[in-house]
Amino acid sequence: MGIKVPGKRYGKRLEHSKVFGHGGHGKKNGNADLLITPLVDMFVIIVLFLIANFSATGEVLMMTKDIVLPEAVNVKEVEMHPVVMVSNDQVSVSGTIVGRVEDLTKDEYLNIPALEEKLRDMKKQFEDLHSMAGGGETFKGDVNIQANKDVQFKVIKRVMFSCATAGYSNINFAVIQAGGAAAGEKTAAVTP
Repeated sequence: MGIKVPGKRYGKRLEHSKVFGHGGHGKKNGNADLLITPLVDMFVIIVLFLIANFSATGEVLMMTKDIVLPEAVNVKEVEMHPVVMVSNDQVSVSGTIVGRVEDLTKDEYLNIPALEEKLRDMKKQFEDLHSMAGGGETFKGDVNIQANKDVQFKVIKRVMFSCATAGYSNINFAVIQAGGAAAGEKTAAVTP
């Protein structure tokens, strides 16, 4: 190896370039240097971000401004079931509005036909899905009712009757867990 004149020395990749190095002569190296450390750092950050933002349990209840849940002390954890939302204005299932509270208070019927139809469709989808999958899971008829604490009992009674008529006889009410400071604003369910 010969003696080199002091001065700027370029890295391996630029050593043979026409602009920085000794001209364009010589063999080109087929291997490219890949910096692994920044690549690994980037993937670690992505994985940590996904883990922090991913919830394995998911949101069971969607909290809205127009529904203020009542408080209860003796509760159990909310499970993933169809949710019937009853606000002061409307009744909805899975985001689909099935009736207005104003109309439900005027009628003397005990059921809500649109609610029954929607719940029966959801029950049929559950049964079809599990029969095609070959799973031994049977339909249990669980439903969560998320109702505003100021809604008249007459409306709640009609919602409960419609749920039972559609085959959802295990009814849970969504409540805010009351109690000590450890409870906080935790959503839970109460079975009547």
